[in-house]
Amino acid sequence: MTKTAKTKALVIVESPAKAKTIKKYLGPDFEVVASYGHVRDLPAKDGSVDTEHGFDMLWEVAPESKKHVRAIAEALKSDDTLILATDPDREGEAISWHVLEVLRKKGALKGKAVSRVVFNAITRNSVLEAMQHPRDVDADLVDAYLARRALDYLVGFNLSPVLWRKVQTGLSAGRVQSPALRLICQREEEIEAFKAQEYWSIAAQCVHPTQGFDARLLRYDGGKVEQFTFRDGASAEAARAELVRAAGGMLTVAEVTRKQRQRRPSPPFITSTLQQEAARKLGFGTSRTMRLAQGLYE
Repeated sequence: MTKTAKTKALVIVESPAKAKTIKKYLGPDFEVVASYGHVRDLPAKDGSVDTEHGFDMLWEVAPESKKHVRAIAEALKSDDTLILATDPDREGEAISWHVLEVLRKKGALKGKAVSRVVFNAITRNSVLEAMQHPRDVDADLVDAYLARRALDYLVGFNLSPVLWRKVQTGLSAGRVQSPALRLICQREEEIEAFKAQEYWSIAAQCVHPTQGFDARLLRYDGGKVEQFTFRDGASAEAARAELVRAAGGMLTVAEVTRKQRQRRPSPPFITSTLQQEAARKLGFGTSRTMRLAQGLYE
């Protein structure tokens, strides 16, 4: 995106820390302002999602976000281009959409060019490269966000009060907590219904001139040995005695099978696996891990 000396563009990011860094990369022709995350949300009252009329959603600017919205609108007055550079995920796309909707309602977009850019690293090359490839706000990502937010609201708004009455005030229920609780309850029911059954397995410690190995009995008396083939100590001891007598103190290897196995690298870290590995290998707490990860990202 080529800018003349007199042309200015307003760039919207989520974090004020990112705003300062990106401003240094873009130079004086760009003004960078932070939205401080989401600027709108559903009011915590009945009717914010209208299930009778196409799931229309009622949005309002959060009280703590009003000053940030005013700052964005004021900064846009002196610029002719709005560039939305929020995070490259579903929530980032939603924030860009919310900012657009708020500015549109204020009439602040008249005569303004609007574009969306994304970058996955806060480096000079990544930011400048992203500015060369503007696009529109991704409607599919916005729709995914709206569906997720509506589900959060509809489930949580109806279930949370039940938890407050039955369990404890302040607990929340939603699209994540509710299925998770269901899974926990199902597993607990399985645990309670579990009936312990005794079973025995037969193994041998084999000696070899170079390396010993363990062998497990897989077939016995013409049939395959299953988990519950030997259900008590008496039957297991009888089978063992018969095997010792038949073997005469010597087991013979009938077949050696060689196989090649491929080991695949672990998938990239997500938040939970990053925290787990940092705790297991480095002894880091959650806050320290996320602080270091955020510093690396920025």
